[in-house]
Amino acid sequence: MQMSDKRYAIPLPDLIARFTLRKGLFRKERVEAHLFDLNQFGCVLKTDKVFEPGDTLGLELEMEMPFENLRASGLTGLITERRKYCSNFFYSIDFIGSDFRPKADSSEQLKRIRDVVDRKLNLLSRRENTGLSATA
Repeated sequence: MQMSDKRYAIPLPDLIARFTLRKGLFRKERVEAHLFDLNQFGCVLKTDKVFEPGDTLGLELEMEMPFENLRASGLTGLITERRKYCSNFFYSIDFIGSDFRPKADSSEQLKRIRDVVDRKLNLLSRRENTGLSATA
């Protein structure tokens, strides 16, 4: 997944990624990060944590919904690109599995999340377009 600067002005609506970092032998830190792009092959997230291309992360994606949140857990991501932005970093992450594809359950949940994100983005763009034409 390649990063292009114009797409990352605002995060995807109601969607976060969670991952755990080891902080020594017995301590772990749970980190939440906003996603700025998502497709079946990977995602782009922004965090202040420092990783190198080639590092892997165990990810869980969660989308807030009115009645029941959508979750895709057990995803493994390979960091392929890093860009610094102020005190944070944008990371391009490719989803991998034992055969370089997400697991079947995760893949189905990921597809559901992507479908809802697409619908929300379409609604937001319609609101922006009608708001602009109404004021012009």
